[in-house]
Amino acid sequence: MKPDIQIAREIELKPIQQIADSIGISSQHTEPYGHYIAKVNLDALRPEKIEKSNLILVTAITPTKSGVGKTTVSIGLSLGLNKIGKKAIVALREPSLGPCFGMKGGAAGGGYAQVLPMEQINLHFTGDFHAITSAHNMITALLENYIYQNRNTCEGLSEVLWKRVLDVNDRSLRNVITGLGTSADGIPRQTGFDITPASEIMAILCLATDFEDLRYRLENILLGYRKDGTPFTVKDLGVAGAIMILLKEAIKPNLVQTTEHTPAFIHGGPFANIAHGCNSILATKMAMSYGEYVITEAGFGADLGAEKFYDIKCRKAGVAPKLTVLVATLAGLKMHGGVNEKEIKEPNKEGLLEGLKNLNRHVGNLRKFGQEVVVCFNKFATDTDEEIELVRQHCANNLSVGFAVNNAFAVGGEGATELAQLIVDTIEKKPSQELHFAYDLNQSLEEKVEQIARNIYKASNVTYSSKATKAIKKIQELGLEHFPICIAKTQYSFSSDAKAYGAVEGFELKVADIVINRGAEMLVIIMGDIMRMPGLPKVPQAVNMDIVNGQIDGLS
Repeated sequence: MKPDIQIAREIELKPIQQIADSIGISSQHTEPYGHYIAKVNLDALRPEKIEKSNLILVTAITPTKSGVGKTTVSIGLSLGLNKIGKKAIVALREPSLGPCFGMKGGAAGGGYAQVLPMEQINLHFTGDFHAITSAHNMITALLENYIYQNRNTCEGLSEVLWKRVLDVNDRSLRNVITGLGTSADGIPRQTGFDITPASEIMAILCLATDFEDLRYRLENILLGYRKDGTPFTVKDLGVAGAIMILLKEAIKPNLVQTTEHTPAFIHGGPFANIAHGCNSILATKMAMSYGEYVITEAGFGADLGAEKFYDIKCRKAGVAPKLTVLVATLAGLKMHGGVNEKEIKEPNKEGLLEGLKNLNRHVGNLRKFGQEVVVCFNKFATDTDEEIELVRQHCANNLSVGFAVNNAFAVGGEGATELAQLIVDTIEKKPSQELHFAYDLNQSLEEKVEQIARNIYKASNVTYSSKATKAIKKIQELGLEHFPICIAKTQYSFSSDAKAYGAVEGFELKVADIVINRGAEMLVIIMGDIMRMPGLPKVPQAVNMDIVNGQIDGLS
């Protein structure tokens, strides 16, 4: 089969206003970024239409290092729904340069289920990530200047919490010392970098509901503590207006098209292992304003992305999916069945059957949220009909969930019509249930963590480092325990051990630290040794990339 980038280049794109017109967005609401990308103004939102739209969440079993194809399934499902006559729009996250040049490659789908123009989307796109990076680091620069100018006064700070961010994988920046040199070069202190998707500005952009809400959240960002112990915020620094200027375009959702010229909104890009892992509320609601069916995804496995989608995004946005699609692959199931990762593409019935325990756990967890679940089998060329049938029978006989094969990667929308029809039939036949949350916001922080750790991950107990215990006390003093929690841990296991595959249970989880995102209004619970600045693999994807005869090569 042709490489993704070749398929993308061979498709003749339609002018973006044609795509906007196809769903009823007039030119007065769009701001073109070239011929095939547009920003959509927030006044294009139609609140009266949102509640009538069918929101569908796409999540997955615990993924392999190369993923399970959620984005491809999400795009494919939107194509399939349009094929069967439904007005469907997909709403996705923006790719990060970190994984694009690191391990996973791009994040614009694959094969004949892509969002286009693929190269621009995977790289600089409309500059949203650059704006978020600049806004975050502008706050850092202004904060450092404040500290320097007030170093000998009572207005100085005793503790600084705010770091810097960069949209690359660079492990050497996790812990750094700044301000070295002469006294004119700043005040030396230990700090560090997170990757841009982990920035609180990213979370704020994705959770903001309008310009006023964006300003409010920016003002509330906790930067550190004064010498008297009181919190010091962006509002105290007096620069929220300047940061709003940097984000005034980034807050607007981006409209592009799929390989079959159907609409796609792409906006925001937090990772689900270190952040809340969902695209922006504004992009989702924009899609729901114009789509009969709206498909969105949550990052990594359902224990991370889907949980945060329900407990954080749905709470904030006041929306709920009518149905959740759980994506599975033979390779992923075999990995969780104990098959060596080098052999997971080979037939192995025993390993497959053992790996179904991971699927079972995720289905059970999603039902705890009151969700109707459909299993989507994402088909690869090496898969056998016999093993696919084993999964189908297991879903029917053991789980009583709908099952459909997705082959959109190979053939586009036609390969997802089975899945699309199943979803339409399920939504029409079964009334949607009320969304349940994993915890109550009024519970203590420790109780919230316990609810997820025991009920979703199946841990036996949770312990806290002295650093985390100190953070809890500060959270209580600040009156922030009512915030939802965002657990940061490995995406490869229910536990905090990245190599503990399957449906592991009865393990201990250790909370290493807690980060207060006062502006985003959530508490980031860091478990195990998860890093908010990833490193690069031994052979990064970047070594395979080049420009040949004026065209990008090696981008996948």
